[in-house]
Amino acid sequence: MDVLVVANLRSGSVDAGLLEFVRHMLDAGANVTVRFAAQHAPAESLLADAGTFDRVVAAGGDGTASSVLYALRDSGIPVAFFPAGTANLYARNLGLPKDPQALAELALEGQPSRYDLGELVVGGSSRGFFVIAGAGFDAQIMSGAEPLKPTIGEGAYILAALQSAKSWPSTLILTLDGRKVVTEGSTVLLVNLARIQFDLSVVHESDATDGVFEVVVMKTRTLADLVPAIWAALLDRVASYPDRPGFEVHTAHEVEVIAEPPLPVQHDGEVDASTPLQARVLPGAALVVAPDRHSRV
Repeated sequence: MDVLVVANLRSGSVDAGLLEFVRHMLDAGANVTVRFAAQHAPAESLLADAGTFDRVVAAGGDGTASSVLYALRDSGIPVAFFPAGTANLYARNLGLPKDPQALAELALEGQPSRYDLGELVVGGSSRGFFVIAGAGFDAQIMSGAEPLKPTIGEGAYILAALQSAKSWPSTLILTLDGRKVVTEGSTVLLVNLARIQFDLSVVHESDATDGVFEVVVMKTRTLADLVPAIWAALLDRVASYPDRPGFEVHTAHEVEVIAEPPLPVQHDGEVDASTPLQARVLPGAALVVAPDRHSRV
């Protein structure tokens, strides 16, 4: 089997774990090519000949996984993963193992399944996301956490949230599959996979194979306002608790978000634009190598 590994230098993926992962694939008889993505060589630029490989491995965080999946959308090329970012939300949602040997075995032997991708159009250009895109408070947290992640890891999100403890709501004009909804909120989330930092679930149910987003409007203005929703997410671990107090939830295949005042936008942790935005689901566009095909909540 010929395997292409695209590793993101910025995600800290060049470590002993990645080397062990590659070694296990070599020991299993695979031919492995490793290419390193960086600011001057993004992941997409390293995939021009991806069709000559049997499988591609995205080694990095959520942004790396999304960029590889989006670049290979609808190509029929299976994509496996080596989680090496800060949050690795895709790994939590897919139930990926943590051990490099188990990851190598999965990458070579796992059966690929079709998953939906999100496509975001903002500022005149498009980009993909696999887990969550959002506008508002969550993008502020992502932006604030970025310089802190190399030193304190996932704790950077807590510190960034505390530094941005209060957010001001915007008037939101949402167009959901042609239906207009006018509401107010501090954040809009487009959810493909529901589990976020600290293994909390944004919504009770989310299926990345159903062809729609869960569109979540957060009404909360402060961290204290979020406590009931966080408590509900914690209860979901031991019992069914569908309510998310302070959240307004819709579903849609195509979404437009206009905010006044405008809100910053993030897609799988990458913050590089602001509203307005358009988004759509690309049904089954990602061929993903995961333990099994299932939805995670």
